[in-house]
Amino acid sequence: MHLSALPPRRRILLAAAVAAATALATSGPTAAAPLTVAGTTDSPDRQQQYAAAAAEYGVPQSVLLGVSYLESRWDTHSGRPSTSGGYGPMHLTDAQQVASTPSSAHVDENEDPRGDESRPLTVDLTAAAAPSGDTLPVASLQTLDTAADLTGVSKETLRDDAAANIRGGAALLASYQQKLGGPVGAGSDPAAWYGAVARYSGADTEDAAAAFADEVYDQIGQGASRTTDDGQRVTLAAAAVTPDQSGLHKLGLRRAERPDGLECPVRLACEWIPAPYGEYTIPETTIVDYGNYDIGNRPAQQKLEYIIIHDTEGYFGPSVRLVQDVTYLGWHYTLRSVDGYVAQHIKAKDVGWQAGNWYVNAKSIGIEHEGFAGHGTWYTEAMYRASAKLVRHLALRFQIPLDRQHILGHDNVPGITAGNVAGMHWDPGPYWDWSHYFDLMKAPFHSTGTPSTGLVTIDPDFATNKPAFYACNQQPPGVPKPPPPAEPCPLRGSSSVILRTGPSPTAPLVNDLGLRPNGTPNTMHIKDHGARASAGQTYALAGIQGDWTAIWYLGQKAWFYNPASAPTAKWANGFVVTPKPGKTTIPVYGRAYPERAAYPATIPYQAISPLQYTFPAGQRYAVGGVLPGEYYRAVSFDGSAPDDRTVVRGENKYVQVQFGHRVMYVNLDDVQITPASVGSPS
Repeated sequence: MHLSALPPRRRILLAAAVAAATALATSGPTAAAPLTVAGTTDSPDRQQQYAAAAAEYGVPQSVLLGVSYLESRWDTHSGRPSTSGGYGPMHLTDAQQVASTPSSAHVDENEDPRGDESRPLTVDLTAAAAPSGDTLPVASLQTLDTAADLTGVSKETLRDDAAANIRGGAALLASYQQKLGGPVGAGSDPAAWYGAVARYSGADTEDAAAAFADEVYDQIGQGASRTTDDGQRVTLAAAAVTPDQSGLHKLGLRRAERPDGLECPVRLACEWIPAPYGEYTIPETTIVDYGNYDIGNRPAQQKLEYIIIHDTEGYFGPSVRLVQDVTYLGWHYTLRSVDGYVAQHIKAKDVGWQAGNWYVNAKSIGIEHEGFAGHGTWYTEAMYRASAKLVRHLALRFQIPLDRQHILGHDNVPGITAGNVAGMHWDPGPYWDWSHYFDLMKAPFHSTGTPSTGLVTIDPDFATNKPAFYACNQQPPGVPKPPPPAEPCPLRGSSSVILRTGPSPTAPLVNDLGLRPNGTPNTMHIKDHGARASAGQTYALAGIQGDWTAIWYLGQKAWFYNPASAPTAKWANGFVVTPKPGKTTIPVYGRAYPERAAYPATIPYQAISPLQYTFPAGQRYAVGGVLPGEYYRAVSFDGSAPDDRTVVRGENKYVQVQFGHRVMYVNLDDVQITPASVGSPS
């Protein structure tokens, strides 16, 4: 919409605004503060700021609160932008923020996403990177300018000041409602605002706009109450509203392609944008290769065990274009930040090249989320909710447990060999809110034990847990070469707790030999996750001393701050493994492959290579499941290689354990499984 087509800035009398704001607020938890002539509030109370903005621009307060919740959960994020370039509680978007930052689109470290030594990936990932500045259409990402024009407030203030930001969002909603010919007024029926709410999403398809609006009205029906990231208590009173959806067609948006067989929940905005499966000649050679996934027959041929959560390290548009490149990688879904829109690229039956570990790839579905693990931007509520719906749908369909042993971040996937560990990716990073994500999946992290039950599940309060990471300014996108000197990251909520060698804030961080083979402590560098545990991960208890708790981690005791007054973990119950009697140490693996005798003569043996870590007697690690030794053979485009597209299964079995930040595997023959409460150090 061009500025010239928008209605003129709404001017209302001070007396009318005060009366309307007061009338609105008397039915809620607080009374509104008087408004200034400009329509802002002198009160710092966030609830009153919503009431005042709703009154000034004639928006039902429930609609304003509902939209804001779907955008940001009412958080301010200290003026930092989202991945979509959105600011503040109303997520006012600035396309210039996105357009000015190049997309790195998966180019990170030296990981081979296929993760299979028998057929190494030959594509040059750097050469396949998307062009700088390639972004979503500006129309779906530019609301900050319009909000500034409607309110007379500068863009800088709209970004940084919560009250002004809320006014800007209310002004936008009112302008959309007027454009659609709907009733405007704080006392108008919330049901009549469905079209304006859908338009606010910024979606470029009718399905995505409707899905966003449906979520808003679902939230209005449920109500909500929470304390924001800057300490403000905000409440949305539950109210049953049946929205009038008749205005949706007036938005003039296209309908997404949704063919039969699309593997998405019905109410999720989802479109089929297929990844190619085809052959190509490697540039400057005569070698013919294929991409960008492998044909499979899951779960009939092999059980799906995992769903892998990634971020794109790039923007949605370039990432989707990359997955359509036959010379590039393949993953199953990509989610857009601004509205939670989903693109499916590969069917669940087929094996995407996405996690850097062929064993995990063969047993997983990969989901990419528009975002950056360490750049300082934040993930939108709309995307969290869409992703949670998708993951829950897939988990129930394929009988994948909804826990952190099976819903893994890419940063939880192990390297296949010792030499691959350091190059593994670390997304979605420490700023992904795992606790909220699992709440949305209706699988919250509960306390299931006491200190005597022997396990702890990491679960810090995301809003107040703000580790002092550094070097966010060196992370993509837009980092010059050479990079600038590392700076402290903005203090932000995080799912990660920091692990130390002793029960003291001054004790060195623990060491991850895979990342720092010289044995020196890991660091607080944003991408150095070798001394971190993440929300939802469960570890074996190794000790308690005052406000500190120790877990077994990468062959050592690792301590984290866990005071009773503000706990960062929950006590849990379950099983652990220890080396069998007589074994002083046992190997740890990054994949669970069969023994040599299981392979037919036509399939080369895949070596079972231990990682560099040590699992000595006397240590305990939490059990994530018992898995068969399996290898999926897929090395030819048409399946013509001997015994191609078959699963090799052996007699040996493996136990998945939470060994460090990443899950790993031990041979069942090397360990004994016992209840964690037996021999608990508490």
